[in-house]
Amino acid sequence: MSLAEPAAPQAADENTQARTQAPAQAHAPVVRSVTAGGFLALFRSEISLTFRRTRTIAMLGILASLPVLIGIIVRMHTDGSGRGGGPAFVAQVTQNGLFLVFTALALALPIFLPMTVGVVAGDSIAGEASTGTLRYLLVAPAGRTRLLAAKFAAALVFSLAATLTVALAALATGAALFPLGEATLLSGDTISFTDALLRAVLIAGVVAASLAGLAAIGIFISTLTGSGIAAMASTVGLVIAVQILDGFPQLSAIQPYLFTHQWLSFSDLLRQPMHWDNVLQNLGLQAVYVAVFGSAAWARFSSRDVAS
Repeated sequence: MSLAEPAAPQAADENTQARTQAPAQAHAPVVRSVTAGGFLALFRSEISLTFRRTRTIAMLGILASLPVLIGIIVRMHTDGSGRGGGPAFVAQVTQNGLFLVFTALALALPIFLPMTVGVVAGDSIAGEASTGTLRYLLVAPAGRTRLLAAKFAAALVFSLAATLTVALAALATGAALFPLGEATLLSGDTISFTDALLRAVLIAGVVAASLAGLAAIGIFISTLTGSGIAAMASTVGLVIAVQILDGFPQLSAIQPYLFTHQWLSFSDLLRQPMHWDNVLQNLGLQAVYVAVFGSAAWARFSSRDVAS
């Protein structure tokens, strides 16, 4: 019996070691969840969820119908000489259907594009919370940082898809209703149709990137509430309020710092040579908003209690 007694502490030590190793093994899936493959899987899921929603399809349909409506109105108000009324930027549509792309983007950017992006970004986290799926995503485990990054990436993809929807619908409508050919830029220079088409692609990319700051703001607002409707309404309302502030001359001191201030700077790319100063200022400002509100969204979301 005396020889067996020392074995008891040894067995107890082995049991204690086994218990301490079990939690480490239980946490093993968390390590695997932060891999690039895990992020891509979650990102693909977010993209699929975003573009399968009836709401998203309806918003893209409305965006696609906007250039068609503009083209029909311009066509109806074009006289027999091929000249239409209105501002010079819009009047050039009658001379070259490619300008319908620039016109549609200029009209969609202040209102329609921000509203759709605000809906998607604002609903990203709050929508999951309101339906009760957010806590299951985190228990999976999705990882809060990875989930937030996937939501933001999906919002950026939607911004690009929404912009391309407007541009492609405008190009198709312009080709159907107006002639295509060499384009006369705002500076008076004439470039080939191929060069003008490349500029249209470049401008569409700039417009999509101009919405990055709004996407970050929308996701931050989405982390503050558990109501998707409240987050969407707050994001869209903020866009409207900021653009109203951007229209007051008395607020010229703060206007350069508003994320909407340089949205229409893409028109500088319709000159020869292209003027990049305002465009780069706009993109830099969007990067600052992404950094600030992205960090704020991460700080809020990483400390948020979603267990209940």
